[in-house]
Amino acid sequence: MSTRRNFLKTLGLGLGVATFPGILRAAANAHVVVVGGGFGGATAAKYLKHWAPQLEVTLIEPNPQYHSCVLSNLVVVNELGLDRITFDYADLRSRFGVRVRHDRVAGIDTTAQTLSLAGGGSVAYDRLILAPGVEFDAVPGLDINRVPHAWKAGDQTLLLQQQLQAMPAGGDFVLSIPPAPYRCPPGPYERACAVADFLQRHKPGSRVTVLDANPNITAARRTFETAFNGLYAGIIDYRTNVQVQGVDSAARVLTTNVGEFQADTLNVIPPHRAPQLLRDAGLANSGGDKWAGVDPLSYASTAVPNVHIIGDAQGTGQPKAGHIANSEAKICADAVIRLLNGGQPLASPKTNSACYTPITADTASFLTGVFRYDPASGAMQPVPESMGEAAHPSREYYDEMFDWAGNLFQDTFAQR
Repeated sequence: MSTRRNFLKTLGLGLGVATFPGILRAAANAHVVVVGGGFGGATAAKYLKHWAPQLEVTLIEPNPQYHSCVLSNLVVVNELGLDRITFDYADLRSRFGVRVRHDRVAGIDTTAQTLSLAGGGSVAYDRLILAPGVEFDAVPGLDINRVPHAWKAGDQTLLLQQQLQAMPAGGDFVLSIPPAPYRCPPGPYERACAVADFLQRHKPGSRVTVLDANPNITAARRTFETAFNGLYAGIIDYRTNVQVQGVDSAARVLTTNVGEFQADTLNVIPPHRAPQLLRDAGLANSGGDKWAGVDPLSYASTAVPNVHIIGDAQGTGQPKAGHIANSEAKICADAVIRLLNGGQPLASPKTNSACYTPITADTASFLTGVFRYDPASGAMQPVPESMGEAAHPSREYYDEMFDWAGNLFQDTFAQR
C-alpha cells in the first residue's frame, strides 16, 4: 500500500489531538450529553468514553439507524445498496458504554442546563455537545415527496434512485445546487458525474442540467471542470449564478432567475442553515442567524457557556462534511475532558479531511486539506501545502474510496 494511501486512510482519525492518559481524567459524576448521532456526534460520544471511561456520556438521537451521505450517490445510481451505508449504535453501547436514547430534543434550557425531550421528560448536563446537522430553507412549491433533495440520506436517497431508474431514454435530469456553505462541497458535482455516467450507460440520449447558485464550482474545480467538459461533454450542461425561485413539484418544473427548466427527474437541494433548535436556544449567532459561532479551540459556543457545537451546524468556515466533523469531534471531546478537569484546551488544534468522489462507474478522484488554528485571527485556516486534489481520476482511487469510507465508518460508529 502506498504512503499516500496510508495517509488518506488515516486523515481525520486523530491528527491535531495529542492525548495523554494522565491528563484525561473526567471530573467525578460529570455528565456530557451529545445531541445528534452522525459523524460528529457519534465520534464525540465514542471518544469521550474511550479517553475518560468514568465519564457519563449520553447520546440522544431520534433514529435507531444512521444513513451516511458519504457514498450515498452510489446508492442513487444503484451501484450500492442502502444497507452498505447504514449504521446503528449497538457497538457504541456495548464496547464503550455510551448511553443511547432514541428521542428528539424539543428544547434547550441553557440556564438550567437541561434538555426537554419530545418523548417526555428532561435530561440534565454538565457539558452539552450539539451535532444536529443542518436544516433546509423553504423553497416555494417544493414537495420533497415528489422532488427529492437526497441531501439527507435514507428514504430520500431511495426516492431519487427510483426516479432515476424510471427516466426514459433521452430524458432530462435537472439538479440545483444551493449557495455555499452547504453540506459536502464536492457532493453535488459528484452526483452530476455519477448520474451522467448512469444515463450514458442505461438511458442513451439523456442530459444532466446543473444549475449552480454559486459563481464557480466550489470544490475540486479542476476535477469537475475536466469531467464536465471532457467525459461528459454534450451530456452535462453546467450553468453558474442560477438562483432557484420556486418549484412546480407536480409538473417537475423549476423556476429560476434565468427561466424555467422542465425535468423528467428534478433534484432540488435547498439552501442550508443550522437547525431551529439552535436558533431557539440563542446559539445561531454566525452568518446572520444561519450558523453557530464557536471557539475552534474547543468548539464551545461563543453565545452560551458549557455548550459546544460541531459538524455542519458550526460556523468556523471549515467545510461541512462527514470526515471533518469526525476530526472536529475529537478536538471537542479532548477539550471537554480537559475543561471538566479544570484544564484548558490544546492551543494548536488541527482538523483535516479527505474526500473521494466517484467520477465514473469505476474511477474516482480525491480532495484533501488540513486546517490549523491561527491565534492571530482566532480562526481555523487552511494549510496551503495540504490542500490538493488528484491529478486525474483512476481505478486505484475508486478502490481506495471504499477503504477510506470504511475506515471512517468504523472509527465513527465503533464497528469491529
